[in-house]
Amino acid sequence: MLAVISRRSFLAAGLASGLPSLVPSAAFGEPFTLGVACGDPDPGGFVLWTRLAPMPLAVDGLGGMPEAPVPVHWQVTTDPAGKDVVRRGVGEAVRDWAHSVHVEVTGLLPGREYWYRFKAGPYLSPIGRALTAPAPGSVPRSLRIAVCSCANYQHGYFTAYARMAQERPDLVLNLGDYIYEQGSDHLLTLGGNVRDHEGAEAVTLADYRRRHALYKTDPDLQAAHAAAPWVAVMDDHEVVNNWTNLIPAERRGAAFRAYYEHMPLRPSARPGGPAIQLYRRLHWGNLAALHVLDTRQYRDAHQCAPGYSSCPLPADPSRSMLGLDQEQWLLDGLRRFGARWELIGQQVFFGQRDRDPGLDRVVRQDAWDGYTAARLRLSEGWIEAGVRNAVVLTGDVHAHWAGNLVLDYDDPDSRPIGAEFAVTSISSGGDGHDIDPATDPLLAGNPHLRLHLRRRGYLMIQITPSTLTADFKIVPYVSTPGAPVVTAGTFALHDRIRGLIPVAGTTPSPRHPDSSAAELRRQS
Repeated sequence: MLAVISRRSFLAAGLASGLPSLVPSAAFGEPFTLGVACGDPDPGGFVLWTRLAPMPLAVDGLGGMPEAPVPVHWQVTTDPAGKDVVRRGVGEAVRDWAHSVHVEVTGLLPGREYWYRFKAGPYLSPIGRALTAPAPGSVPRSLRIAVCSCANYQHGYFTAYARMAQERPDLVLNLGDYIYEQGSDHLLTLGGNVRDHEGAEAVTLADYRRRHALYKTDPDLQAAHAAAPWVAVMDDHEVVNNWTNLIPAERRGAAFRAYYEHMPLRPSARPGGPAIQLYRRLHWGNLAALHVLDTRQYRDAHQCAPGYSSCPLPADPSRSMLGLDQEQWLLDGLRRFGARWELIGQQVFFGQRDRDPGLDRVVRQDAWDGYTAARLRLSEGWIEAGVRNAVVLTGDVHAHWAGNLVLDYDDPDSRPIGAEFAVTSISSGGDGHDIDPATDPLLAGNPHLRLHLRRRGYLMIQITPSTLTADFKIVPYVSTPGAPVVTAGTFALHDRIRGLIPVAGTTPSPRHPDSSAAELRRQS
């Protein structure tokens, strides 16, 4: 649990430690209604974020702030009480960027835990917890990553965020659909939504700002941001469902700007019109490298409709999911850095999911199944690069999945070349339901897939030099708040042994029992 400090003691500690108490030229109310966040840690620091918004849902999208710039003071301390200040400074919140603040903190010690806070006028923000990455070349004992995706405010409560925060991970990896653009008239069921968006579908900059602000007022989401540094990348609903770069530039530009204004991204990600730089790489010593991909902005258009279909068009080998520049950036990074665990964080399902195994392949065209040549290029690329352990972390699918990755999905004996863990949604799709793995046609027809769960939740990844363990966390309901969390399945990967191993209590695909450790070593 994060330390709980009263507002009076917090103010006293702030003044005692030299946090300025400057009142801006224009008065405003409590500005920290959207919480605080940090992100993208490196060995010397991280980025800090907040946005001043005393009226977060103001119709103009500007949060009820005055036109004038506002100085925002910040501190980083080694203790949650805020007494041992190691870095401080002041940023300027301006109207053009919705009075958001992005501070790049440097000069800290590697592999350490820190706390941070902000002050604007007489107002103090909540406290957030941050970490710096371990020193380059070191091999840390562990790394814990909470992976999440797909939080639809209308479909349910964000209880999974609260449970995730209670686990105090080292990092939170958000793989997109952080907001949903749909209006309050977009219903989950005939009975209506659990709670409503504040208006029509988001299209303009003001719309997207208000939608982000609505989500940021959720206390469970605020708790998840305050608990650990985030590494975030967008998928489709931050703009519009299943978008490619064929949608109007003005709408893309508005969505990108609002996304940057509300996320703990470094200033280098500040968008210029209809473009935003989101793919990037983070290192956790030599233990793990996290390659964060953008599978939306540079992809070729869909050959067929984005849903499940058997596309009649011949596959074009030149088509790309990432764009050739990003493909090359990823392969260069996999060759150069040589981490023990290479983690590829991205948005849409990587391995094959065939709904109708047989002569006709019925797959989702918006996922990598619609870009099979690009998938093969990357798979062969990490083999040629000599990647030690390749793990793909995926969002988007509103279900937990575990699967081995292979080169030939038509060959049930094709040996694993890596693994994929796909995370279910925080709330999208409502409560979800249980399925029987013995009668699940997707598990039966896709031998590389090992686990399929259709409840809401998140993934908790534990990495050590010898093992990666994935705990599939679920909450039984999101239609009312306060659900407990349970671990519904666990899979492990061992260093240099390619192939998923279920941990006790996990039921794999019944048609394809797991190989023994000796057999997996032989295959590798």
